[in-house]
Amino acid sequence: MRILVTGANGLLGQKLVARLMYDPAVEVIATARKPISFFMPRGFFATLDIGDATQTKETLLRYRPDVVINTAAMTQVDQCETDREACWRANVDSMTYLVAACEAVGAHLIHVSTDFIFDGTHGPLDEHAQPAPVNFYGESKLAGEKIVQQSPIKWAILRTVLVYGITADMSRTNIVLWVKNSLQAGKKIQVVNDQWRTPTLAEDLAQGCHLAATKKATGIYHISGEEMMTPHDIALATARFFKLDAGLVEATDSTRFTQPAKRPMKTGFIIDKAKRELGYRPHTFAQGLAVVASQIKG
Repeated sequence: MRILVTGANGLLGQKLVARLMYDPAVEVIATARKPISFFMPRGFFATLDIGDATQTKETLLRYRPDVVINTAAMTQVDQCETDREACWRANVDSMTYLVAACEAVGAHLIHVSTDFIFDGTHGPLDEHAQPAPVNFYGESKLAGEKIVQQSPIKWAILRTVLVYGITADMSRTNIVLWVKNSLQAGKKIQVVNDQWRTPTLAEDLAQGCHLAATKKATGIYHISGEEMMTPHDIALATARFFKLDAGLVEATDSTRFTQPAKRPMKTGFIIDKAKRELGYRPHTFAQGLAVVASQIKG
């Protein structure tokens, strides 16, 4: 099976490409807007900006993948709110181009989406929950989902929640690394205790993508961890695991922060469908921290 991955330089993209390279049944094509910074013992790399319709079609025609896994997106929530044109190009227009290219080569599309398509009034949520985004990032990701759903191609949408992890080349941080690095530097941090998520280890999301691709799954799947936690819970657990000063972690609520984009208060996912149909098995949060720690040590 030939699998093309977009956004290969991102946290998920790197974890997914690494996983696929160890599957002897898969020939992987990693793509990104810039050259990748990690070693690929086998497979191919191609420069690809899925916001470029011509380049997208030409790349898929050249490699003719059986499956495309789209991990590329503009995910900085506040930047999406303030630069809506760039957000729409990255998360919506690009999906029109990618769907058309998949149709041209008969590729099955696995598209990664987000819990931010929901309004945060309740959770955890299953795949039947009705989307109602409260910020522009969520609106753009929901619009991208609709393009996929209304297309004639075979597709699956994998929604996820608050991804954390580490790679050798990190373009962005995430909550676990931010907490760890801040506390190691002796900084006091304020962390909200009135928002709820099911944090997702990047390796687990890569597992979900791999399973969906090899099974050529269709439909919507929720892929995340299973534990409902506030960011404050996450910060305390991280501090304790790495034996850092939890006294530097101050609980606060979201009304104390002024941000361009509103956040949904409570999301988190019910992942029974993914476990049942895909065989998805996530780490616990404690196990996920151990994975991150082993990679830092390595």
